[in-house]
Amino acid sequence: MFTRILLAIDDSPSSEVAISFATALAQQSSGAVRVVHVNEYLVGGRGFTVETQSEAIGQLEKAVAALRAAGIPTEGSLYLTSCFGVETRIANAASDWSADVIVLGSRRRRRFGRFGGQGMRERVTSLTALPVLTAPAPLDVAAGRVPDMSELPTEPLADFPSISI
Repeated sequence: MFTRILLAIDDSPSSEVAISFATALAQQSSGAVRVVHVNEYLVGGRGFTVETQSEAIGQLEKAVAALRAAGIPTEGSLYLTSCFGVETRIANAASDWSADVIVLGSRRRRRFGRFGGQGMRERVTSLTALPVLTAPAPLDVAAGRVPDMSELPTEPLADFPSISI
């Protein structure tokens, strides 16, 4: 289905989920992946970026290594741009590589964070005709002990009837 997958990552936990999502998608369709990481110049930062070059390269190499370890043909690209050009750089990278799909991570903004304007997914979608898939956001687990899978009930709840098709 999708044989050329462009995966855009950043420094957030959602990138790890996006890497797993792209890995499964590429394995299912025997596709190749190009990982793109865009490092942004700070506004008024006089040439300084959000991440150092070594941090950005490290994240890109980590993603490429994870995909290659799964047996997926992968290459990576690192770009520099202003904070206003990230979505354009992602859309252009997909076009230049003739990608079939763009995969992004999701941060799952809540409450007032949504009112700040469009998210990256909406901005990329408005610039390209390609499908833009958003990997599910990482789950926020409350502080404390996480239950083991063996502790969860295995019997269906009595209140809900089971449906057979």
